[in-house]
Amino acid sequence: MFGPLSISWASQVKASRSLYRWVKPIANWYADASRYRQFGFKYDDLLMEENPTVQRALGRLTDRQAYDRAYRLKRASQASILKQPLSKDQWTKAEEDTPYLQPHVNNVVAENVERQKWDNVIVKRN
Repeated sequence: MFGPLSISWASQVKASRSLYRWVKPIANWYADASRYRQFGFKYDDLLMEENPTVQRALGRLTDRQAYDRAYRLKRASQASILKQPLSKDQWTKAEEDTPYLQPHVNNVVAENVERQKWDNVIVKRN
């Protein structure tokens, strides 16, 4: 239920076909209304970089993924300075908006949980 960065109901929604069919159009509408795709962002570009978990996950990106992320951020900054979104052919399409950082964030969270369990192990000697 709790995601690495906030509360998430995604797993419960995806598990129920009828709920998924009801929620998916609303989710698509919300993503379009937030306009991040109009500036060329992917959803994972919006994660807070100040979070230590995200910082460690960013370090695990491939060189190509890190370059693409930096390019998207610079291109969106330029569009923001000009106070207009990118041209429609440069918008991120819904099918291109795939998670590239979230799997790394999930791995870092799992490693932190495992590290915390091992740090609290008490060794008893007879």
